[in-house]
Amino acid sequence: MKLPSITPRFAALGEPYSLPIPTRPLPNPRLLHLNVGLAAELGLDGGTTGAPEFAALMAGNTPWPGFDARASVYAGHQFGQFVPQLGDGRALSIAEIFDAAGQPQELQLKGAGPTPYSRHADGRAVLRSSIREYLCSEAMHALGIPTTRALALVGSPQPVRRETLETAAVVCRVAPSFLRFGHFEFWYYRGEHERLRPLADHLIARHFPEFDGDPDRHARWLTEVVERTARLMAQWQAVGFCHGVMNTDNFSALGLTIDYGPFGFLDAFDPQHICNHTDQGGRYAWDRQPMIGHWNITKLLQACLPLLGDTPEAAVARAQPIADCYPDAYASAMTARWTAKLGLRETRDGDEALINRWLGLLASSKADFTRSWRHLARITTLDDSADAIAGTGLREEILDLAAFDAWLPDYRARLRSEQSDDAERAMRMNAENPKYVLRNHLAQAAIARAEAGDASEVERLFTLLARPFDDQPGFDAYAAEPPPEARHIEVSCSS
Repeated sequence: MKLPSITPRFAALGEPYSLPIPTRPLPNPRLLHLNVGLAAELGLDGGTTGAPEFAALMAGNTPWPGFDARASVYAGHQFGQFVPQLGDGRALSIAEIFDAAGQPQELQLKGAGPTPYSRHADGRAVLRSSIREYLCSEAMHALGIPTTRALALVGSPQPVRRETLETAAVVCRVAPSFLRFGHFEFWYYRGEHERLRPLADHLIARHFPEFDGDPDRHARWLTEVVERTARLMAQWQAVGFCHGVMNTDNFSALGLTIDYGPFGFLDAFDPQHICNHTDQGGRYAWDRQPMIGHWNITKLLQACLPLLGDTPEAAVARAQPIADCYPDAYASAMTARWTAKLGLRETRDGDEALINRWLGLLASSKADFTRSWRHLARITTLDDSADAIAGTGLREEILDLAAFDAWLPDYRARLRSEQSDDAERAMRMNAENPKYVLRNHLAQAAIARAEAGDASEVERLFTLLARPFDDQPGFDAYAAEPPPEARHIEVSCSS
């Protein structure tokens, strides 16, 4: 096999930031799916990915030449409570490379065996959770949302005990960096503040070179992370994505979506929807995600106070305006997303009320979130009659038709005020509002077939979700609301 050469940077920081830990081989590994497009981006050609040795590499059965697999240590606030040591419990970095475009990428195997941070667990992942992460990380990428990626999915007959006995799997995850807010929290709360600067300077030099060497580089990086996180929250909200475990150890220092555990996409629109049945208090409900993003940012800034001033008072004075960037950055990004989803070219006075009335209609009707936006694109501005929405699907989604009939003329008037062309606007709206998302019942169908030895539905969903905004003939059933028996699928932290 011809593999890209190793360019270790984070690994070069050495102990105590990470430890060399060998992966633990899996019996009879089988490559269930390969992300051919990402492989090409990483400089992996077909001769390499088609070699028998590649499956062994992706399973953790053989090492990447010249690189010792490593696990890093971090802490985190889990459901609001600080946990002083977490770390890569079942994830091992197996390579740091430059991709074909010259950008740094880190490859991780999730489920490749125990580490010192496994907290008495087995270090394995099961096929069920691995399929969900593999499909969703690439689905989010296709939606244009910053995220970790997935290169390969490997299965094995090795039994793994969770709620029931399942089989093992490994996902090869790819990201410029897997550093999290929790990496900085670990050293701050241990009182080893001298460890913060090398970690931050590594991140800046590798991923924010425009700040490298600037005396104010740490504040500039943190400001950028605040703004990226605010935009990320708006992007999640706009497509109805629910993360489920928004702990600080699951927030990326690059502003990426990271760690796909008990995630979900909204079906019927309930702003208080909780996708993780472990989250009994609803801390990470859909409508609370932006607030939690802000809360998490304050914890990162607290952990980085020693980088922002020579005295506690000076550091807090420098950190506060950085934290204060978040609300405006989120509000601006969220308004832009709603505006685009409604097909408006610009934001004007009164638009916020128009948006909130529409969202209120969806919520009171428990309308299908994804389908309703696509239906809205079919509205015409040329005919104000109620009959003009026949065939759009909206009357089947909205229960309060009187409220809808009161809102619709205002929406049409707003569109006409900017000379909106129906056909052109529909194209723009359909480029903002996906037709297909990874609904839980679709993921579950792929899981059930894969557990029975048939990975074809994984391939079908992977291909479909690579083009989420396009009408794809023959796949309308994948855009339908879930059947009644599948509307209450629950996921947990083991999912």
